[in-house]
Amino acid sequence: MAAAWGERPLDAVVASDIEAMQRQIAATARSRRNSRGGRRAGEHVIAAARAIYNRAIADGFLPAAASPAHRVVKPRRLPSTRRALTPPELEQINLAARSSGNDVILDALLLRLHTETACRRGGALALRLDDLDTIRGLVRLTEKGATLRWQPITLDLAAHLDEHARTRGAVLPTDRLLRYCNGQAITSRRYDHLWARLGKRLPWVATQGVSTHWLRHTTLTWVERHFGYGIARAYAGHTDATGPATTTYIKADLQAVATALTAMTGQPHPLATTEDRAGP
Repeated sequence: MAAAWGERPLDAVVASDIEAMQRQIAATARSRRNSRGGRRAGEHVIAAARAIYNRAIADGFLPAAASPAHRVVKPRRLPSTRRALTPPELEQINLAARSSGNDVILDALLLRLHTETACRRGGALALRLDDLDTIRGLVRLTEKGATLRWQPITLDLAAHLDEHARTRGAVLPTDRLLRYCNGQAITSRRYDHLWARLGKRLPWVATQGVSTHWLRHTTLTWVERHFGYGIARAYAGHTDATGPATTTYIKADLQAVATALTAMTGQPHPLATTEDRAGP
């Protein structure tokens, strides 16, 4: 926007200008394996323009009704192509990760961490040494929207994560948990490298655009099918108030999430309880 209209005042930009930019960006968006014809790029143009005009309105430079960005309709978001992986597909991915690459220990830990916790990439990358509780089998996840929660993991995974971090140079409580062999903390590029390699070894991974987020779908789908929506919601770390009013009454606690983890992994957890499916 600054490059295209840098010399124009905010009130000189009209809705058709923003719509034209949206179409241009969508048409020239970089093609990726999960591209949808530039729809998301076009959507981001409108979102960015609305953010700028919202701030201009809040600062008193424009009246609320003067925003041209809010008069442009966002493209309808298409249904996601992500789905839960089948057990054989998940097994193939883990086998390929453990038998290729320059750091199979790190890659195996990444896949296991995301499968057990259903966390997002940002949550895993932000983990520090003091976010790991090896006694109670918990990790403290900080994810989008600055949400923070303790998530159960198996004691076996907790021990391996602790060993991984300490043998690769983590000493201070604030040191990152996931690290390369040289001791440096990993970045999102490790995920890109991992899925590119898996796509070469498993063509269906590349064709369908499988990514780390598919592991989240896989775990949460399993939890919902076996333990219901309320526990799946807690497992996912969803705390927003949107949705049916009944979400107010079906909040699950940490023990319920740990119980679901125990059933999924077949490993005991210190916070898991014997599930009572009897009526109230």
